[in-house]
Amino acid sequence: MARNAEKAMSMLSRFRAAKAAEDGRGAKERRPFLATDCDNLPAAEKWRREIIREVAKKVAQIQNAGLGEFRIRDLNDEINKLLREKRYWEERIKELGGPDYAKVGPKMLDREGKEVPGNRGYKYFGAAKDLPGVRELFEQEKPEKPRRTRGELYRHVDADYYGYRDEDDGVIVPLEQEAEAALIAAAVKEWNTMKEKGEIQEEKEEQNIYAVTDADDDRNKEQGAHGSEQPFAVHVPVPSQKEVEELLVKRKKMELLHKYSSDALLASSTEAKVLLGLN
Repeated sequence: MARNAEKAMSMLSRFRAAKAAEDGRGAKERRPFLATDCDNLPAAEKWRREIIREVAKKVAQIQNAGLGEFRIRDLNDEINKLLREKRYWEERIKELGGPDYAKVGPKMLDREGKEVPGNRGYKYFGAAKDLPGVRELFEQEKPEKPRRTRGELYRHVDADYYGYRDEDDGVIVPLEQEAEAALIAAAVKEWNTMKEKGEIQEEKEEQNIYAVTDADDDRNKEQGAHGSEQPFAVHVPVPSQKEVEELLVKRKKMELLHKYSSDALLASSTEAKVLLGLN
């Protein structure tokens, strides 16, 4: 029974095909492989509209992220191929005297109204924009914060930056005094404890070379009473006026000797001094 039904369907299919051939409704006309093979403007417009319908159908399919990575990539390649073919037909329509769709045609937009992202003519649609390695292509890097110049840095440097006016508020000084007193008390207590345990040896006090004795103090008072000079203590040997004059004369002689004598004469003079034991 099934075999007869299959034959009947086969016969019916043949009859319908023959009838369509008689009415001039033969097989579906195929789109020319090359746009340059079409010389009819209405036919070129028809093929362009057909390509647009195919693109719309495939764009609707590629929105489904559950198709899988390979199917999504294939669909995206097919859409780009159809877009290139559409551009060829638009150029052919322009050559045949039709409108220039490259100028008056709408831009390719996604569902959010944004222009379809792409690189060098290749566009990504739907779920293809979320494929691995694709999202990174369109992520814009954050602009680096411009470095401030030295002048801009110093523009905000004032006395507060160096802490010159920290004590003007009257708050930090009492706190510092309390903290200082606590630290001193703790240090003294620790030192006394260590001294009781014998961990610290008493050091001999160093002689104060700057100390002024009572005799010096009395002498300074007498000088202050007799004259207006300020009292002071001398801690280093001061040369006398005669010694200073002799030193200046000796230095002047050496400068003249170096200026007007030759190196050979200086060497012989030095040698003679060594021999005579004058040096």
